[in-house]
Amino acid sequence: MAGFDVIGKATPKRDGADKVLGRTRFLHDLELPRLAHGKILRARHPHARIVRIDGARARALPGVLAVLTGDDVEPIPFGFARDQTALKRGKVRCIRDEVAAVAAETPEIAQEALDLIRVEYVELPAVFDPLAALAPGAPLVHEELGTNAHHLRYRFAHGDVDRAVGQAAAVVEDAYRLNFVTPACLGTLVAIADWDHAENLTMWTTTQVPFLYQKDLAAALGITGDRVRVLQPPVGGNFGRGLDLYPIDVIAALLARVARRPVKVEFDRVEEFIACPTREPCTIRLRTAADRDGRLVAREAHVTIDNGAYTSWGSTTPYVMLSTVAGLYRVPNVRFDTTIVYTNNPYSGSMRGYGNPESTFAVESQMDDLADALGIDRLELRRRNVVKPGDVNPQGFVITSFAMTECLDAAAEDIRKDPPPPRPGWKRGVGYAAMFHVGGGARIYRSDGCGAIVKLDDFGKVTLITGASEIGQGSETVLAMIVAETLGVPLERVDVVNSDTSVRPWDVGTHASRTTFVGGNAARLAAGKVKAQLLEMAAAQFEEPAARLDVKGGFVFVTAEPRRRLPYEQIARAGHFTHHGRVLVAEAFYDPPTAMLDKDFQGNVSAAYTSAAQAALVDVDPETGKVEVRRVASAHDVGRALNPLAAEGQVHGGIHMGLGYALSERLVVEEGQVLTQSFMDYAVLKAADMPQIAVRLVETLDAEGPFGAKGLGESGVIPVAAAVRNAIKDAVGVRFNELPITPARVRAALQATRP
Repeated sequence: MAGFDVIGKATPKRDGADKVLGRTRFLHDLELPRLAHGKILRARHPHARIVRIDGARARALPGVLAVLTGDDVEPIPFGFARDQTALKRGKVRCIRDEVAAVAAETPEIAQEALDLIRVEYVELPAVFDPLAALAPGAPLVHEELGTNAHHLRYRFAHGDVDRAVGQAAAVVEDAYRLNFVTPACLGTLVAIADWDHAENLTMWTTTQVPFLYQKDLAAALGITGDRVRVLQPPVGGNFGRGLDLYPIDVIAALLARVARRPVKVEFDRVEEFIACPTREPCTIRLRTAADRDGRLVAREAHVTIDNGAYTSWGSTTPYVMLSTVAGLYRVPNVRFDTTIVYTNNPYSGSMRGYGNPESTFAVESQMDDLADALGIDRLELRRRNVVKPGDVNPQGFVITSFAMTECLDAAAEDIRKDPPPPRPGWKRGVGYAAMFHVGGGARIYRSDGCGAIVKLDDFGKVTLITGASEIGQGSETVLAMIVAETLGVPLERVDVVNSDTSVRPWDVGTHASRTTFVGGNAARLAAGKVKAQLLEMAAAQFEEPAARLDVKGGFVFVTAEPRRRLPYEQIARAGHFTHHGRVLVAEAFYDPPTAMLDKDFQGNVSAAYTSAAQAALVDVDPETGKVEVRRVASAHDVGRALNPLAAEGQVHGGIHMGLGYALSERLVVEEGQVLTQSFMDYAVLKAADMPQIAVRLVETLDAEGPFGAKGLGESGVIPVAAAVRNAIKDAVGVRFNELPITPARVRAALQATRP
């Protein structure tokens, strides 16, 4: 890219080679001296009174170091609604509930001890359906609340929906059901805890929010945050899973405190399926109205969420669902409401897209059906309603750079290029879906900021110490690129340090596709300060004002006389002597110019918003119901593609996750029990199942983003299911409003249409 040495160049991820060669040491691989191993005993019933727990035989087993139950520890509540404890007392509310934990010399002894613990229960009536849980006389999940209705309620209204619907030329109304799915990370949840002699705790964890985790874990243990150090080794996947504090973390710390040894607690694959937080199950009742020209006039949604037994991030996804209902296409009249209900099912957390794949599935399914009702081309209907730069949507989101029209056009163009030959006898269809998401952070906390420290040593090595967490998305690479470009030094001279809360500056965490934008701006600001210091040093050596100097390609030079130049490391090294040992180091903190949503759910929560459009080409076997996605075209407004290779990789990964959501993945939960407990049962798509993928990166050069960039991490997954659903409808003429759209469902629907 003209004008840049580093930015815009396809750059392999820094950790790629080590991962491919097996050199990466994930948290599962970490061993410490005298490391003990922990195991957790979970409830046998989704709702039951605990009569008695007998751990005597477990405690007597040689090699056992600690056995804990709820009676052995203070029940300090934690979690988003402070309705969770590490080890349960009195009763259990779902099959994830932790009733006892052991630490032992080996994993085998720990498991044997776990098998020796006897728990007596009295089963209680349970509720597994949100609407049934709200019925009078339904069993209460939390008796102290007096109701199963959650206190969280998301209500928003703008304009006059009823009047607009009454005057509309076409109204489409339907319900959309989204089921449990799980992140299916290759690396399961794991935590290692170690206390020192002064009662300070070091935690090795897979968290995505190390500083929030540090604060919440300390509170759950009854200590202050300054006594907790958080270390983040490489993780084998997260996808939002690491956004909360979970009982595994607290239990590992409790066991280590009693055993006086470091303790590792790690889930096996069955436990990961049972106890890993999921994407929340929900039902979305949606109504969309338009005038005779296809202009949207109103949209109304009611979302019912199965909260499960405790509150994690799944219950807060309506924040994002609302932004899609109000912001995906221009719509002047909007009403949104939620019902969030405690049940005895497993509770859900944050998962990539954070409510947006669910709401986009409903909104974009309805856009297709509305086009059919009006007799307007499905793509044209979308074009007539696109959000444009300069718009302010009903929630007060200020749209700056935005390229939805360009993305729709690119997806439509790319899906037609060199289509694969159709399967003989199969039906072919093409479907479209767009997406609206935050691209410049999201102020869900009082601060959405990230800190950065940049240091230049006398050998020319540049170190970026960033608050931003690397969870496999390639943030270390792109942040190093931003620093290298800002300083004018080769990329290979930049290191990134980001794994220790004792060293790194504060950051709110990796979520909301914010790291490139927020962490990148912090890194750029800090690097700019170091560059100014370097040029100040160079001014004395060149006998020129610093304003007449610059750095590029690793050389400091006089801008008017580029041949007068010196290697930047020579300038830095000389500064140690001529400037009395001055250290070239600077810090910066970037908090975007945004506002939290107010009580009416209005406020400009992001510094930039992004769009994308996808087209899916599918073939459907009308006899078996099998669906094959043959090609996906995906166009994304990225602001500027800082690392096009990584950006395209993010989109590919998102499409893979989205196709699983659309066609095959479902965590089966019946009567509170998780029946899907292996990859034999949970149908993650294989590499051979993937279609042709065409990715178009549309550059809009956002004014606030680092070098014009916007966030991309979640965009790839969000519109996939809707595009596939619409393509299947285009192929066979049947609407599907529940995911996944399995061959059995397609076949049954087609049979129902036949005489």
